[in-house]
Amino acid sequence: MLSYLANPLRFMRFSRLAVPISFGLGAVLIGWSLYNGLLVVPPDERQGGDLMRAMFTHVPSAWLCMGLYAALAGASFVWYIWRHELADVAARAIAPIGAGYTALCFITGSIWGQKGWGAGWHNLILGDSRLMSVLVLFFLFLGYIALRAALETRQKAARAAAILAMVGIVNVPIIKVSVDMWQTTTIHQPSSVLSIGAPEPRADDEGMNPIYLQQLLWGFAGHSLFAAAMILMLMRSEVYTQQADRHLALKLEGS
Repeated sequence: MLSYLANPLRFMRFSRLAVPISFGLGAVLIGWSLYNGLLVVPPDERQGGDLMRAMFTHVPSAWLCMGLYAALAGASFVWYIWRHELADVAARAIAPIGAGYTALCFITGSIWGQKGWGAGWHNLILGDSRLMSVLVLFFLFLGYIALRAALETRQKAARAAAILAMVGIVNVPIIKVSVDMWQTTTIHQPSSVLSIGAPEPRADDEGMNPIYLQQLLWGFAGHSLFAAAMILMLMRSEVYTQQADRHLALKLEGS
């Protein structure tokens, strides 16, 4: 499949259909997750009462920003090794979407943490290992974007940004294990998604309530499709821009 889409013409044909389908299906899944998360499922007093409903955006955006950075690093690796231009186009499109989802993760986490922690992330970030590592991820996305804009030629910008993306991938597993490895420097709870709890919340139950997990998974699927649609749109725009630049260069040479 990837080799098939490596051809720009085939990619443009595929993305023409994939963008509206991904947008539509993603919006439906996000809406369903938010409807159930905000209006249907019961609040969990252990997680801040009604403020815990921010979880249904916070957790999917946290998963997605890490996944998007892994995709950014993977696309950068493909371009750096094989100089595949469409991989560079993909990396360039992924970066702003990843930065946006990382910002969304911070915003919703701050809302959720107001009651559970007694303060927002801006008051706790220097003392929490997970918040600090996610902030580093945000700066890596911004650094990639800045490098692409700062250097004078596309090849130099792509090379420098690809190196940054590949080096920065070490931060993704750090985010994942930060709670378990540095429990004394974080207020985040250990991962509970893989530990299914009782159907009704109990004070002694550390697992994820199945009714919450279901909405998280719907939300993650919806946000993943929505992000994919935005990335494909940016990629299509970049391909059109490159084609226009080539046509302009040919006209100037012929004049």
